[in-house]
Amino acid sequence: MVRPPVADIRRAIRLALQEDLPLGDVTTAALFPSPAPALARIVAQQSLVVAGLAAAVRTFQAVDASLVLSIHRQDGERAKDGDCLLQIEGDGRSILRAERVALNFLQHLSGIATLTRRFCNAVRGYPVTILDTRKTIPGLRALQKWAVLLGGGTNHRQSLSDGILIKDNHLALLSRTTAPVRTACRRAKANALNTVNVIVEVESLADVRHALAGRADIILLDNMTPATVRQAIRLIKGQALVEVSGGITLKNVRAMAAAGPDRISIGALTHSAPGATLSLVLEPLRQHRKSSRLQKVHVGRLKR
Repeated sequence: MVRPPVADIRRAIRLALQEDLPLGDVTTAALFPSPAPALARIVAQQSLVVAGLAAAVRTFQAVDASLVLSIHRQDGERAKDGDCLLQIEGDGRSILRAERVALNFLQHLSGIATLTRRFCNAVRGYPVTILDTRKTIPGLRALQKWAVLLGGGTNHRQSLSDGILIKDNHLALLSRTTAPVRTACRRAKANALNTVNVIVEVESLADVRHALAGRADIILLDNMTPATVRQAIRLIKGQALVEVSGGITLKNVRAMAAAGPDRISIGALTHSAPGATLSLVLEPLRQHRKSSRLQKVHVGRLKR
């Protein structure tokens, strides 16, 4: 079970509602001066992996705690075209105020989870881990990385504080030294805690040799072809874990997995995932309608 980042979700909702309702919803206020009982359903319009439902539920509750919610799918579950994910009953004015923010969370995060699942399915049968990166929307990293987990992927570093990853621009600052890759790895090993892995990004087989000389824990092969990855793995001989990254797509990820790396990191999971297609369908209700078929859902009842 993947726990939602509750504190980050609450913070994101607060900021999103402040952004979308700085002075209220003037259209709804102008059209409906009094309560307008309504029933709404959030419906998938494609096959997808659900992600962000916890955020959508909390958005409706933040706007109006009296809304009655019925959850039909949980985060991490599959949904097909036409499936209802969430049903909402109550004042239609409140539903309209929360609609866009709730859908934004669901569409964006379900898109990430769905794309991640496609990558994981593409490498099925190979002992390789699909990783995300730090290429995330500022302020939404925790939610985006949660969606990756829901899609079956694995999180790379959450932040710069989580591990040592020596990249091209670190090496650029060492370009006047002899063998920058080896020098960087040795400095990192000397100055870091023993519990922290040292990852170094390399672009050539020569740099693979320097990374081995520097005793890197993980060697990240950047923008290499599957054939070159195989050569690098033969050089490494199990002395370090092998990660590949750069230019990974659904078309080539299986060939890359077949080359034999331990990990494949894909920035596109979070920076290029297309939003999932969902819609909120709303209909008016008679004032006296009873909610016998629905059940009020509190935050604590969501799967964590």
